[in-house]
Amino acid sequence: MERDKSLSYADAVATVERVAGGLAALGVGHGDRVGIFAHNGLDYLAAMFGAWRLGAICALVNLQYADELDYYVNDATPRVLIYTGDHFSTVDRHRPNLPSVEHYVCFDGAQEGAIGWEEMVSGAPAPPPDRTADTDLAHLSYTSGTSGPPKGACLAHEPTMRATRCIAERLRMRGDDVSLGPTALSSSYQLVANLLPVLHVGGTACVMSRWAPETGWDAADRLAATVLAGNPTVLRDLLDESARRGGAPSRLRLGLSGGGPVPPDLKHAWRDRLGLPLCESYGQSELGGFVGLWAPDHPVTTERVASCGRPLPDKEVRVLDDDGEEVPVGVIGEICLRGGFMARYWNRPEKTDETLRGGWLHTGDVGVMDTEGYVFMRGRLSERLLVDGAHWYPRDVEEVLLTHDAVRDAALIGVPDGQGGHRPLAFVTLHPDRDVEADALEDFVRTSAPSVVPGLRVEVIEAMPMTPTGKISKAMLLDEVARR
Repeated sequence: MERDKSLSYADAVATVERVAGGLAALGVGHGDRVGIFAHNGLDYLAAMFGAWRLGAICALVNLQYADELDYYVNDATPRVLIYTGDHFSTVDRHRPNLPSVEHYVCFDGAQEGAIGWEEMVSGAPAPPPDRTADTDLAHLSYTSGTSGPPKGACLAHEPTMRATRCIAERLRMRGDDVSLGPTALSSSYQLVANLLPVLHVGGTACVMSRWAPETGWDAADRLAATVLAGNPTVLRDLLDESARRGGAPSRLRLGLSGGGPVPPDLKHAWRDRLGLPLCESYGQSELGGFVGLWAPDHPVTTERVASCGRPLPDKEVRVLDDDGEEVPVGVIGEICLRGGFMARYWNRPEKTDETLRGGWLHTGDVGVMDTEGYVFMRGRLSERLLVDGAHWYPRDVEEVLLTHDAVRDAALIGVPDGQGGHRPLAFVTLHPDRDVEADALEDFVRTSAPSVVPGLRVEVIEAMPMTPTGKISKAMLLDEVARR
């Protein structure tokens, strides 16, 4: 359901068949790519499922990457590019540099050089028989590009379906559940957190095109949403809006967080102020699922508040050292897994070999596991700081800053010190109507942390720069420091 439009399961199947027939008439076949560059909506969903019905592969581009549209299209080489009408100028600007695209389709009606969506779908012939295999590719899930150009992780049908069934089971989903997802459909998180788990149990999946605290709370209440799948910023917005309204949306039973670590105070606030569990997940574009996920009926204890829960049964998760050997319980290392991950990177054999070496998917994240298998992700290997000869991870400081009652968000970066190490610099944003000086926050960290990063500085800023997937962009923070 989106913009008060909805489809029953029977209507959805009929619509997907028509879309598949329309795409087939444009020459799309098994293994071809279909690009989508659009706002969230029912037509977007129909385009995705219609492509999958043909055995084609979806290549989804976030609207915030408009300036780089040619990079994504030329990497995926789709035969058809479907787009939203208000982005005609972007598409038209890039059109001369998109040689693979044979047909342009506009969701909002025919435009110069593009046929209209309804024109393609109405009167479309029946699609060919479905010969898609479990191991065929379904989705190019592009990475965020934090460690080089974005890569298309190739997600196949069966591993993704198996992973999302496990997610539905972990979240105790049932047929009367209504899942609401306000994040972009171009993100694989929307697919594996909001759409597929609830569809597995015959429930209702809802998408929003734009999130705002007031309209988001209203939508969750009006739609009788039981699950809200969003990033930590969305879930904090709902918490704050619920405080203003005197309670959470009427049927909401849990929040599902992804896209970045959840501050411990946010989990506690959902539990103590809303009386609801906030289930943290930890995944990557390469997975089509999650490394770990918190179960809603497991209480959040003080010693495990920083955990994203336990691994799901479709994956074997281990913490390995630099030599690929498993480390003892409680020892930090790289989080790696076997089973239920991408087939490969699209056209990146060297990166594939590097990431999937030894039969394990190497996440590039570091963390620990405890005696009961709970996973604690501490940060990216690429974010590790070297300060006065010792290694630190940003989350060590960020979690302390987030316990301050004035701090809303915190992000720590390492500024090169010119000697092969880093100077730690933390940025924070504050809750509305709260004020605190940076030096007071530096003192707070020194008195609150068991051990303190030497030379820590804190800066208070108005807003954090964000990636299109809702994560704090530390790369943009580093760029800002470099510009100074």
